[in-house]
Amino acid sequence: MALPDRKKYLVGLVEKLKKQWPDNKTINIVCHGHSVPAGYFATPYVDTFNAYPHLLHKKLKERFPFAVINVIVTAIGGENSVSGAKRFSTEVLNHNPELVLIDYGLNDRKLDENVVCEAWKKMIRVSKEKSIPVILLTPSWDVSVTDGLNQDSKLLKQRTSLIRKIAFEEEVGLADSFAAFERAVSSGMALEILLSWSNHPSKQGHLLIVNEILSWFPF
Repeated sequence: MALPDRKKYLVGLVEKLKKQWPDNKTINIVCHGHSVPAGYFATPYVDTFNAYPHLLHKKLKERFPFAVINVIVTAIGGENSVSGAKRFSTEVLNHNPELVLIDYGLNDRKLDENVVCEAWKKMIRVSKEKSIPVILLTPSWDVSVTDGLNQDSKLLKQRTSLIRKIAFEEEVGLADSFAAFERAVSSGMALEILLSWSNHPSKQGHLLIVNEILSWFPF
């Protein structure tokens, strides 16, 4: 088991995005998860147009100018994957997506690991039954990560490892937001620049996530 080939996993979707009228069709991409894809910045402020679903939409439109793309957000602030899995068929798959992104790592850290694993795999496998590619997102950083002895930090790292493991086992895409934040901070960028709130990314943080997702779209 391994991650899919980045050059091949979404090649079918990319070919659809390249088509011009009258051969093109509307492409729906669904971002499912918690407050980060929902666009929460400094709670309760929601900055939709600087969150990664909208930024991803803009980047895709720059690259595929003839495509009709909807990036649909089904995320709910404060939600975890168990709740998200319960509404997956009725509120995600009902949009007939060509791609699903799943992002619950921040809110899953206090749930039992086996319960989390079951919820994520349930969403993946239902998508696979309909031949819909899936990209899992590891969590973006929050302020706890700078304190390695902090229990929240330990749990977040555990959930990051679990999400990576699920992606490998299920052979689906992985946008490693956690690793992207780690690289940025290691290169000298202050974490404060990447955060708008204690547990929500700034626009700069969201752009790191976008780049991780875009790495799955082959040129």
